[in-house]
Amino acid sequence: MAKDEHLQGKVWKFGDNVDTDLIIAARYLNTSEASELAKHVMEDADPTFVSKMSAGDLIVAGENFGCGSSREHAPIALKEAGVAAVIAPTFARIFYRNAFNMGLPIFELAEAAEIAEGDTVRVDMEAGEVINVSQAKTYKFTPIPAFMQELVDAGGLIEFAKKEIKQKAQ
Repeated sequence: MAKDEHLQGKVWKFGDNVDTDLIIAARYLNTSEASELAKHVMEDADPTFVSKMSAGDLIVAGENFGCGSSREHAPIALKEAGVAAVIAPTFARIFYRNAFNMGLPIFELAEAAEIAEGDTVRVDMEAGEVINVSQAKTYKFTPIPAFMQELVDAGGLIEFAKKEIKQKAQ
């Protein structure tokens, strides 16, 4: 199965309709350098976010996370900043696909609002569970399809394709 079947980290909360411009503002799109984008992730929502979060932390948000433009910079910036995953009740369709293409795991969880900022959560991808360690609650989600899990495991679509080409050449 997955390289990393369990993710665990501190929760950072954001509301409904977090658009791609809030995730990474357009003023930073003059670069595609992931490390530079990561310095500014969620800056307009919380200017201190990057300095407060730690690699492996998770974002829990409201409805329609990633709405707005189709820019791939948004999941790239989140992943490069160290965000392990995003949990929300719903995601904008193009963001959903871009996240997996970039290797960022995201999980649709109707009860996301019950999780508080600062809680520690663990995601068991194989079991399809989000365990709120802080509140001792477990929530079920539909596990992500195997092919999309392979994209995450490979580090995104490009790395997956490179791996496939290499295997076929052998």
